[in-house]
Amino acid sequence: MNHSARAFWVRSSGHGELRDATLAPPAADEVLVRALYSGVSRGTETLVFRGGVPQSQHAVMRAPFQEGDFPGPVKYGYLSVGEVEEGPAALIGRTVFCLYPHQSRYVVPVSAVTVVPERVPAARAVLAGTVETAVNALWDAAPLIGDRIAVVGGGMVGCSVAALLARFPGVRLQLVDADPARAETAEALGVDFATPADALGDCDLVVHASATEAGLTRALQLLAPEGTVVELSWYGDRRVALPLGEAFHSRRLTVRSSQVGTVSPAARPGRGYADRMALALDLLADPALDALITGESAFEELPDVMPKLASGEIPALCHRVRYAETGLT
Repeated sequence: MNHSARAFWVRSSGHGELRDATLAPPAADEVLVRALYSGVSRGTETLVFRGGVPQSQHAVMRAPFQEGDFPGPVKYGYLSVGEVEEGPAALIGRTVFCLYPHQSRYVVPVSAVTVVPERVPAARAVLAGTVETAVNALWDAAPLIGDRIAVVGGGMVGCSVAALLARFPGVRLQLVDADPARAETAEALGVDFATPADALGDCDLVVHASATEAGLTRALQLLAPEGTVVELSWYGDRRVALPLGEAFHSRRLTVRSSQVGTVSPAARPGRGYADRMALALDLLADPALDALITGESAFEELPDVMPKLASGEIPALCHRVRYAETGLT
């Protein structure tokens, strides 16, 4: 069995490369996975690629199977789908999701992989990590039937949240983004779209995911009295200013954070990381979520593609990476 691999590393800020790796044979409680696809989460991964992770957050921002340290050299990523080549008999040949960086083959504990349901295509399963973030955000947000809701920021996370909220009965929902082109994505997800200037106000709940000061300010403006903004954005080393004077106190507004690193305390007792990931993969049976995958390239092209994703030359929600010996499934 082939125990060699190639991996994508951020060599230094703004520069990536492929490196060879030799894998140890899997132990009894491990699996060898051959990658089929991985996904580039444009917000977080391009922040890492640019070297924008603040020193105070180096430990918090570590990916589960990261190698190296920020700002680099570092092997970073967390959206990988592959086929089990070696391991327990029940897993051989199964398609699995793992929070692993961009690498052609890898060995991980059995506990680190989640079997992809048969009704979910491997090519779509790269979204599992982001849909998991959306699940956690909605556990934190606790929307109610009939709520007036806006999702500000039509990136990968914001669109995932909007796609799940579209299933809630009786809600008034808008996806809000400064880019009018996001209207096409919103339509594919079955969600109403608005630019910030045209967004409907008096919201009971606003989920903010634009990672901009202007977006968070607008999110506060859209709230009804006693409304809540759930903040999903990661700002890296940037500071933001907010209008917490004006009517913030008199309208009794709330800003609360949500972060996927911890399972929401609002989840049912006993639900852990594995339960949350399994739920995210189950939700990916919806073909509408294919709208979140906006580009694809071969793994060998990643050192040339990542700078274009980071600069915006290649606009993307989730950019899918295709590995050799792979066909679309």
